[in-house]
Amino acid sequence: MFKKLLVANRGEIAIRVMRACRELGVPNVAVYSDVDRRSMHVRYADEAYRIGPPPAAQSYLNIQAILDVAARAGVDAIHPGYGFLAENAAFAEACGAAGITFVGPSPQAMRSLGDKIEARRLMRHAGIPTVPGTDEITDPQAAIAAAREIGYPVLVKAAAGGGGRGIRRVESEAELRDALAVASGEALSAFGNGGIYLEKYLAPVRHIEVQIIADRHGNVVSLGERECSIQRRHQKMIEECPSPIVNERLRDRLTWAAITAARVAGYENVGTAEFLLDSDHNFYFLEMNTRLQVEHSVTEIVAGVDLVAEQLVVAAGRRLSYTQESLPRRGWAIECRIVAEDARHNFVPSVGAVSFAREPAGPGVRVESALYDGFEVSMFYDSLVAKVTAWGRDRDEAIRRMRRALSEFKIAGIETNIPFHQRVLAGDEFQRGDLHTGFVQEHFDGVVEPPPGDRAAALLAAALLTVRRTPVMRRQEVTPDGSSWKGRARSAQARAAGWRTGGWRSSSR
Repeated sequence: MFKKLLVANRGEIAIRVMRACRELGVPNVAVYSDVDRRSMHVRYADEAYRIGPPPAAQSYLNIQAILDVAARAGVDAIHPGYGFLAENAAFAEACGAAGITFVGPSPQAMRSLGDKIEARRLMRHAGIPTVPGTDEITDPQAAIAAAREIGYPVLVKAAAGGGGRGIRRVESEAELRDALAVASGEALSAFGNGGIYLEKYLAPVRHIEVQIIADRHGNVVSLGERECSIQRRHQKMIEECPSPIVNERLRDRLTWAAITAARVAGYENVGTAEFLLDSDHNFYFLEMNTRLQVEHSVTEIVAGVDLVAEQLVVAAGRRLSYTQESLPRRGWAIECRIVAEDARHNFVPSVGAVSFAREPAGPGVRVESALYDGFEVSMFYDSLVAKVTAWGRDRDEAIRRMRRALSEFKIAGIETNIPFHQRVLAGDEFQRGDLHTGFVQEHFDGVVEPPPGDRAAALLAAALLTVRRTPVMRRQEVTPDGSSWKGRARSAQARAAGWRTGGWRSSSR
């Protein structure tokens, strides 16, 4: 196993990785931008180092700054989490050149699967169905001809896109020419690659993904499928494992396709094969996510596997300790992504300080977050603030537990999408498992009211917190370059959590 690991990320995923490290006895290192100096992942880490100002390009996307910290801290492995550099092949190569293990797939696999056009070719050659579409489009006239053959509506998609970004729906030929130019420009700006292609827009469809893990010894295992059809603007909002629509025969077919995709790409570590499933149970390969997914917790709970720990084990060169046949499937799990958006007003972003946060607990409930009273939701990063996962012996019990957990979750100071989740889970369509990727657009008009009394309770909690706020103290902290600055106010809660910053180590863990 590794002697020390750096987590090149922030927030709840950084804490998730550090927890796995602690269970395996691997010391961990955090990095942080200026705006994250007091964040929970910094407090939790064994060591923490500043890497730059708030903009991600100058901090969490700054490869050289991260590698400089890795050298100073003496780490021999880096886990990228998800987002930021998680699917950046150049970062994985730079880690290898520095003699550091990148916890993830090889740069070659990242490149072949990260390019959506190349991935489609690879899957077609392996006999895996893909959505009808084109290779890379460079000529508008060729695109017009292809769209006529495919049939409208079509999607204009970025070859290097991911996470639901770089996608434009086009309803007619009149829209296509402008959409091509705009999509190519957006792709170049967002991903450094202006390549685009066309794909048939299928509806209604479900979004089904299959979690795989592969070691260096030729073993590839599928840990089951997830239902990810509750989406807004191609961003997942609610996920569950297993899918309510997948029977054993379909599960076997999806498992074959996911494992085959991993094998033909020479894949190692964790990955997710994503598919679209139509009403006739025909599935089509969509993409392969070459990283840990946000929704990995639902699979972990049902399969009884710690995916992050398995990532480290596989990256260290060890064999998987289980086979496809030996994995259990236990009950049902549902995850809700809690994001800082105002569900009552068309999900506009909500930034600012969290004055009060109390997370749910109890049987079958798991929460992953970096929340604390005073946590700052920044405009610089993703709006995800927490993930709530509920497990039940069956889907009905999982839904009931999730509804109870959401009713207990109190966050004041910012708006969140908790009211949206409560409304979805209370609906007959969701409870029947009648889902598709257009579910949100079909059932929600952009105005979601919180349950009676919920907002009043949150405001009262915030008022009580203000009254009893603990006196603060000041201290001096040292940054990695040796310069000092006067510490700002820090609460008693932060002191109790154990502060570690600027490479200072705590004597206790």
